Amino acid sequence: MKIVIAPDSFKESLTARQVAEAIRDGFQRALPHADCLILPVGDGGEGTVETIRHSSRYVKKTALINGPFGDEVEMPYIQKDSLALFEVADLVGLAKIPPEKRNPLKIQTKGIGQLILYLVDQGIKDIYVGVGGTASNDGGLGIAMGLGYQFYDTKGTELLACGQSLFEIASMSKDKVEPLPANLKIKILSDVINPLCGPQGATYIFGQQKGLQPDQFQEVDQAIETFYGNYSPSILELDGAGAGGGIAAGLCAFAGAEVVSGIETCLDLIGFDQKVVDADLVIVGEGRFDRQSLAGKAPIGVAKRTPSGVPVIAICGSLSEDLPQLPFGNIVAAFSILEKSESLSDSLKNASLYLEHTAANIGQILALSNHYPNHFFQSEGFL
Repeated sequence: MKIVIAPDSFKESLTARQVAEAIRDGFQRALPHADCLILPVGDGGEGTVETIRHSSRYVKKTALINGPFGDEVEMPYIQKDSLALFEVADLVGLAKIPPEKRNPLKIQTKGIGQLILYLVDQGIKDIYVGVGGTASNDGGLGIAMGLGYQFYDTKGTELLACGQSLFEIASMSKDKVEPLPANLKIKILSDVINPLCGPQGATYIFGQQKGLQPDQFQEVDQAIETFYGNYSPSILELDGAGAGGGIAAGLCAFAGAEVVSGIETCLDLIGFDQKVVDADLVIVGEGRFDRQSLAGKAPIGVAKRTPSGVPVIAICGSLSEDLPQLPFGNIVAAFSILEKSESLSDSLKNASLYLEHTAANIGQILALSNHYPNHFFQSEGFL
C-alpha cells in the first residue's frame, strides 16, 4: 500500500515537513508495511519555498540586500539551473520582525527588488516568489525602489522605501532603472485573490494582522490607490494584487510579474503528478480547515490533482462548522486532531503527538481490510 502524505504547514506550530513526518509515524505504527511517501506542500504562504527545496533538488543560496530597517542582511533563495525561488517572508515576515518594531508603514521591502536584479545578474531566467506572511503594507513601493525607481516629495527630497512615503510622493524618476531582460519570467505564488485596494483589498483585509489600526485603513488605502492611479492604473483591477501587503502589485507593475496559483505551481515544481500516479491513498492537511480552504488552498489543490479513484483524507488541526458535507473536492473524510479541551498554546505544543495519534487511528481502520476481506473499504474500491 502506498500512502502519499502531502500536508501544508500548521501555522504557529509545525512546518509542512514536520506535519508530514508525524502523520507518517502514525501510519507506520498501524501499517508497518505501508510505503509512506512524504511530500509536504505549500500554497505560496510562509514555508512554501523550503517545502519545495526538501521535495526537489534545489540548492540553497544567499544574497546581500537591504533589510527591513535599511541595514544589510543575507537573504536566502533556492536555485536549480536557471530557476530561482524565494519567499518575501524571509526578509519581512511577521516572524522576522520583533513585536515592538511591527509598523507596516515603516518596514522596507527594497531588498526584494534588489534581489531580483541580483538574480538576473546570476543568469536566472525564471523567478518564483512566495509573498505570504509579510509584515509590510507599502503597496509595493519598496519593490519599485529596489529596482531603481526613485520617488521625491514636493521639496525634491528622495523618499525612503517604506509605506509612509506613499503620503509624500510628488514625482518619480526612472534614471537609475535597469531594464529587465525580455526573456525573464517572474511568477508570484499566491492563494490570495484580493485586489490591491478597496474593502476587499490588502489594507482592509490584512492590515490589522500586520499592525495597522482600523482608523488608519482609509488613508492608507487611499494613498496606495492614488500612487497606482498615477503610475500604473491597470494594477487596481488585477485580482491577487493585494497579496503580501501589495508586494504582488509592485512586482506586477514594476517587474512585469504575473500572479499564479501557489499550490498548482508548487505541485508542478515537486513533480506531484508523477509521484502520486500509483498511490493507494493521499493525505492532506492544514492547521484550520474551513470554507476559505476551498478557494485554492493546499488541501483542495492536492485533492484536485489526485488521480480519480484514489481516496483523499484530510487530517487537520481543527475543522470549521462552515465546511460543506463530505465528500467534496475529492476529499472523502476529514479529521480534527484535537483530543481534548485545552488552551490554544497547549494544542499547538502537542500538535505533533496528536497528528501521530490520529494517523495511527486511521491506519488501524484501514488495517481492518487485512482481517475482514469483505470489509467495505475493499467493496468501495478504497484498497
